Amino acid sequence: MADQDIKMLIERIMAEARTHQSARFSNEVYADEPILKTGRQMQNFLPDQYRKMREISRWQEDPKGGAGRWLSEAELFYRQGLLMADFEDDCPYNGTFKSYFPTYNAMSDRQLRGYFTWRTQVRRGTVEETSTSFAFLYLYELICGIGVDDPLDGFNKIKAFWDAYRAFEPGIDRFARVWLQDYAVFHGLDPKLLRDSKTVMFDNALIELRRAARDLAPAPTPSDLAPARRKTSEPTLPLPPDEAREERLMAAINALSTYNLNNSRLDRSHHRDLRHVACAVYVRMARYYDTHRKSGIVASLFGEETAMPYTMFASAVFFAPNRHEDCEYRLDPIHIYRCQNGFWECMRIHGSRQKSSKLGEMMRACDQRLRLALDPTHPLKEEKVPKYLAKIIDDEIVAWLSWDAAHQPVKIDIDLSQLGHIRSAAAQTREALLIDEEREDDVSVEAEVTIIEQPNIQSAPGMTAEPGEMTIRQDEPDEPAVSTEEFGVVAPLLVSVPAPVTPAPTDAATELAPAANAYLRALLEQNAAQATSAVERSGQSEDMLVDTINEALFDLVGDTVIEFGAAGPHIIEDYEADVRGYLDHE
Repeated sequence: MADQDIKMLIERIMAEARTHQSARFSNEVYADEPILKTGRQMQNFLPDQYRKMREISRWQEDPKGGAGRWLSEAELFYRQGLLMADFEDDCPYNGTFKSYFPTYNAMSDRQLRGYFTWRTQVRRGTVEETSTSFAFLYLYELICGIGVDDPLDGFNKIKAFWDAYRAFEPGIDRFARVWLQDYAVFHGLDPKLLRDSKTVMFDNALIELRRAARDLAPAPTPSDLAPARRKTSEPTLPLPPDEAREERLMAAINALSTYNLNNSRLDRSHHRDLRHVACAVYVRMARYYDTHRKSGIVASLFGEETAMPYTMFASAVFFAPNRHEDCEYRLDPIHIYRCQNGFWECMRIHGSRQKSSKLGEMMRACDQRLRLALDPTHPLKEEKVPKYLAKIIDDEIVAWLSWDAAHQPVKIDIDLSQLGHIRSAAAQTREALLIDEEREDDVSVEAEVTIIEQPNIQSAPGMTAEPGEMTIRQDEPDEPAVSTEEFGVVAPLLVSVPAPVTPAPTDAATELAPAANAYLRALLEQNAAQATSAVERSGQSEDMLVDTINEALFDLVGDTVIEFGAAGPHIIEDYEADVRGYLDHE
């Protein structure tokens, strides 16, 4: 039908009087809107709410007549979000939307309608996979307080959406985890809401490692550093073991170590042994770090505890209309947030938040060397570890297995076949001691003996149950026996001797680099300037250079020769002559 015919038809309809009286027609005239629309035009039609949102200008005039200002992208998003907080739509979008920091302003009209349609379903409990940018935009709304009743409601909605959407996009974890934690801190929610978070669990493991290093490995006294005391194999941890404390420490070690002892074959068959040795080695290494490094073991492996500036909701579009009041929030004992004059800082261990490969090296060496003693048929491949670490592990293995063997319960096997001989010998002795009057009552005694002639005894596993004899026998016939004349039996002495731990083969002292030799001479001469120069020439940190020297000279003295004191690194007095002799031969 031609356009002219359409116009004529419309004019004819409007010309009739009864048309003007009909309630189906409005008196309004839509001069700018076409009466007939194509399907595409209907699809792109925007409800008035979208138009109002688009009308929010980034330029804001000062209501008091002063100079205006430009809104930031975050503030514009916040104002538009408040306007659209309760809006719902029903126009699905099958396309994609990608944006690094998605906002309403970054979307086309169709994408806007698609987002609010998807959001409507999310609020009704149906979370469907969509463009990842839509998911982030929804999280931005929640952390800005758009669509939430109160902070606790916001926390629960963030967590519920994160838990649901991570099934479609696991990469959302790294952002949502931090934002959820920031949300709890920013609004002062109960820290218990975050007790199952990876951050808090990581911190709790660090706290346990630091507590063990502090309580179980106190700074050694001068007498502890004497050579005769340094090489003993006395146990490091209290014996008998505090099993509850060792379990906590082992769990912390496994949480922070790249080598998980719970996955070891040895842990399944000798959990108690592996647990005690691993914990004792960690405590010994904590003591070693205290005396041979500038920082303790936790600081060396995971970083120092310090306060640093912090940005709330980093990597998100976030705006708060009012400045946050001054506050302090303790997530856990070693993770504290403070706000002052609107600026945030975070006090925590700043360093690696990953599992430690050095701690993993220690634990694998414990597993490998303990297997040589307890499970040699399933060995682990030996990897190169520092000689001092190998010696510490071997000392702890020997100390533990020796104590454990000495405190094993004595196992006794009763041979009931000897009961008859004992009974007969007792009767003869009694007969010799009886007087005539007592022999007259012998008949009653014989009757009693007859009654117990065949005892009904259920033998325990591993026991010989033939009536009439009783001996105490040992499990292994080649072990020494102890005579027990009082009972007329033999009781073996059961002592399990642990398999010897084969020490690592020792080589001659490794030749040191010139810079290391210069460093040793500087320490002997107590020349700090020359020591600093030697460190710079080595191309290593002072800690690493000291480790290299201690490792190289371990075979010379059987111990570490340099340690850190209050005045800095120094050569242990007992080994100064050995070091001078080594340097004189270079």
